[in-house]
Amino acid sequence: MTLRQTALVKTEEVDEIKSLIQRYKDVGVASLQKVRAAQLQELKRKLEKSAHFRVAKNTIIRRAIEECKDKPELKNLEKYLSGSNIFLFTDLNPFKLAILLERSKVKTTAKAGDIAAFDVTVPAGNTGLPPGPIISQFTAVGLPTRIESGSVWVSRDTLVAKKGEVITARLASVLSKLGIKPVEIGLVMKAVCDEGLILTEEQLRLDLDEFQRSIGEAHAYAFNLSLSAAYPLPENIHFLLQIAHHEAYALAFNAGIPTRETIVDLIRKAHTEMLSLSTRLATVNEKTVPAGSVQKG
Repeated sequence: MTLRQTALVKTEEVDEIKSLIQRYKDVGVASLQKVRAAQLQELKRKLEKSAHFRVAKNTIIRRAIEECKDKPELKNLEKYLSGSNIFLFTDLNPFKLAILLERSKVKTTAKAGDIAAFDVTVPAGNTGLPPGPIISQFTAVGLPTRIESGSVWVSRDTLVAKKGEVITARLASVLSKLGIKPVEIGLVMKAVCDEGLILTEEQLRLDLDEFQRSIGEAHAYAFNLSLSAAYPLPENIHFLLQIAHHEAYALAFNAGIPTRETIVDLIRKAHTEMLSLSTRLATVNEKTVPAGSVQKG
């Protein structure tokens, strides 16, 4: 290919990127490090209606950004244009896109230097491996073992790596033999330009369980405050009416005001008080009768 042909191809590629930038509201940069081709194709298939994926050289993207004069904020993405990247063009909410990418990650076997994606525990039980050098390998990574029925058994559940720790070559070899996959691979969003606002990987990372818990806690506080302030809302009106009814009933009952709701309990209360008074009067009368007035048979 001649220099002129190469230049024409690059120009066409830049024009295509510019067209994508104009067509979609968001532009994202994701790392392709350790992403397998099959996984990338599956992700493209799942999100084909939501996002357009494009692998391009960083120089092509820089040139396209430079030529999009109407979107100067895209220049803030240039600091993330290093290494091997894939670019995503989408109208999806960037947080939803980040969640979809996170859920698309797959577990894989570890290599020396990989980072544990979660706490890695080797469960107790039969490994199915015959005795031999494997015993010393297990011992070296802290796994207690025993020989039973011609196989190596792990004596108890054992934590061999915590989330975020680097996995050594020795541990990676043992985990591979046991079929344990402690590493997650997938697209990692570096940054997204969302209608002019740059959102970084840290900002896009959401703990949905914690977020849901905090929302539930805030709702409970707001609900209790509205009840205490007697502020009527569609969510609390039923409870406010119950509280009002209970307080009105208690006030009428304590004041001895007969109503359709209180009359039965007021009669029951009066009957109970009458019985109590009758018992007390009988006791008082017995104490006031002189001992000498009692007739003998």
